[in-house]
Amino acid sequence: MEPETVTCVSDGRRVDVLLSEVSGLTRSRVASLMENGCCTVDGAVCAKAGTKPAPGKAVVLTIPAPKPAVPQPEDVPLEILYEDDDLAVVVKPCGMVVHPAPGHEDGTLVNALLGSLSSLGGIGGELRPGIVHRLDKDTSGLLLVAKNDEAQLSLSRMLADRRIEKHYRALVEGIPKEASGRIELPIGRSRKDRKKMAVDPEGRDAVTEWTVIASGRGCALLDVHILTGRTHQIRVHMKSIGHPVCGDPIYGIDKGARVPRLMLHAYSLTFSHPRTGEPLSFTAALPDDLIRGLRANGIDPE
Repeated sequence: MEPETVTCVSDGRRVDVLLSEVSGLTRSRVASLMENGCCTVDGAVCAKAGTKPAPGKAVVLTIPAPKPAVPQPEDVPLEILYEDDDLAVVVKPCGMVVHPAPGHEDGTLVNALLGSLSSLGGIGGELRPGIVHRLDKDTSGLLLVAKNDEAQLSLSRMLADRRIEKHYRALVEGIPKEASGRIELPIGRSRKDRKKMAVDPEGRDAVTEWTVIASGRGCALLDVHILTGRTHQIRVHMKSIGHPVCGDPIYGIDKGARVPRLMLHAYSLTFSHPRTGEPLSFTAALPDDLIRGLRANGIDPE
């Protein structure tokens, strides 16, 4: 679909009022379009809704074509470690959003999967992949994807029954006194900031096991095994014991280790194939930016 253009002549009133009357759009919608550079007055971009051009000026509003309601296939580079008729195991890069959402309608993992996977059966009657578990935008690593309803149901049950083993690599602030540990603290939405998660006695149960792999200058590289999959679980649990993940913009510390990004990587996945029962195990090598961050803090990942 092509964008729609609305053209009118200024009568001295506010631009948003005039365009709202001419286009039939609400003033808030017109203001939003103006903020995105969709309005011109005599050829010059006009971004302020309250502008009152002199009478006789040409006012043009470009209304972008609506985006499809369902995610569209995109040619986005994606590393696929394994694929068959039922599932795929992919490596999500740091910075990639998993699902389309306001502000992230394209360039997501789902868009990349739609453009990369073969023989996609679809989930719930829609031609789309089933994301079995989640990764935060700034976390890299392995994701398990179902390609049909049967695989989605089976893998989701395995996840709920803790029969999918997930291990992460995390660089954390400080060096734990113990070589390993187990955190069993419930996690819920923060009561102070609804955009954050927090340890909450009324939250959902969450279990995290960790083991120190190597230590550096004021930080340590951990193998982290999560037995549950709560939102921000590793980040919240590690903060709760005084060792937040390095580079964490939400739960980290202001003057922590100097790193290029959130130092968290979904390193390994082990599970049984939903159709054949065959045991499957995959690992994703540490990405280059994470390796640089480790070396900069005195840890050799080799």
